[in-house]
Amino acid sequence: MRYMILTRRSLLIIMLCTLFAVASTAVGLNTVSEAVATATTDRVIPIYCVDTDKKVCSISFDAAWGNEQTEGLLDTLDEYKVKTTFFLVGDWAKKYPDSVKEIAKRGHDVGNHSATHAHMTQLSSEGMLTELETCNNRIKKLTKKRPTLFRPPYGDYDNNVVNTVKSLDMYCIQWNIDSLDWKDPSVDQIVQNCTSKLEPGSIILLHNGAKNTPEALPKVIEAIRAKGYKIVPISKILPKGDYTTDVQGKMIVDN
Repeated sequence: MRYMILTRRSLLIIMLCTLFAVASTAVGLNTVSEAVATATTDRVIPIYCVDTDKKVCSISFDAAWGNEQTEGLLDTLDEYKVKTTFFLVGDWAKKYPDSVKEIAKRGHDVGNHSATHAHMTQLSSEGMLTELETCNNRIKKLTKKRPTLFRPPYGDYDNNVVNTVKSLDMYCIQWNIDSLDWKDPSVDQIVQNCTSKLEPGSIILLHNGAKNTPEALPKVIEAIRAKGYKIVPISKILPKGDYTTDVQGKMIVDN
């Protein structure tokens, strides 16, 4: 029995070494760390924030379910003369067309949040395209403008999702600051979540239907401004030209 166990282990080690040697030779790698680094760089990462030395950031709202608070949020943003980005699910846009038009009319970005709030990584490429284009067409019909920004529901993405979004000349957008407002924290905690890790180029995630967001929004805006930051829509924070994202998802324009 011991002889068989040793033989299997030996065979396994030989197989692994052989596979690594072949792979290393094929791509010119000499170490395991180089192989791991190469595999890591093959991952395609969405935009979580932007590389900039300017004190500027973006606030974004995801809209997927209710609509009771949207008008109040828009009124607050008007009061503070702040423009933001709303990511809308296509089904939400279909249910609340007047709100979609109002968001656009007041000067905010209208982004795509999929047609049905689907887990995009569980779909085929054709299914992803259907989700994206159905939502795009619905929003364009209401606002006369095709979205260029997409946020995957649940923050769920893989290389196929990001590349499919890019194939439609759209940006795949995440966030580097999560308010966690959907967990119903206190107003002060929402403000703390939105500002404690604020840095130039940050993208902040809020929701149009979270319980304490309407009350927290004025304080969030005031706290951001107190730090010397300007708030702009995501479309205004993204630099033009070819770009890459680093391992943290920071958007860097190619030189």
